[in-house]
Amino acid sequence: MAKVLVLKVTMINDKVSYSTAILNKFIEVYKNKYKNDEIIELDLTNEPMAQKALTRDNMGNFWNKDDSEKYIDQLKSVDKLILASPMVNFNIPAILKNYIDHVFLADKLFSYKYSKKGDAIGLLDKLKVQIITTQGAPVGWYPFSSHTEYLRGLWEFAGAKINRPIVISGTKVEPYSKMDINDFVKSELDNIMESLKEF
Repeated sequence: MAKVLVLKVTMINDKVSYSTAILNKFIEVYKNKYKNDEIIELDLTNEPMAQKALTRDNMGNFWNKDDSEKYIDQLKSVDKLILASPMVNFNIPAILKNYIDHVFLADKLFSYKYSKKGDAIGLLDKLKVQIITTQGAPVGWYPFSSHTEYLRGLWEFAGAKINRPIVISGTKVEPYSKMDINDFVKSELDNIMESLKEF
């Protein structure tokens, strides 16, 4: 039995959110395949920690037991992480960035200690991560931005193994823009099933 943390990060209403729709379908199919796994859902919209951005005025107490250690311990206690993120202004949502700033700490999620080449050693080497990303524009419209690769690199840096990401782009253009949310999810079912094979 595996413990699975599901990280919800969208600020878009669930009824119209592409990333939430794909995440929900992924979890549904996952539960059918791994019936005994424990699923823990964490919606960052409901977490006071995720509302706190790092500034020079709060740097002295930004990392604390309630806002950092609790979430770091949670990450270390699970076997898998499922993360669905829309693109917002060419990057991840601010609440996800705040979460990352709270948990990606040296000697907690990564360490330079005992490194032979000076590179960081990731401490989440038992964690497997499924990244799901959505964006309104097709791939390549904004070559300066890839929130998928940012998230992949970040979790790899922490030592996690990354499953094949589910990347859905062009949600603001046809054919996706002409579909209702249910038809959209059906159109991506093969994509979901393919990623689930190794997760």
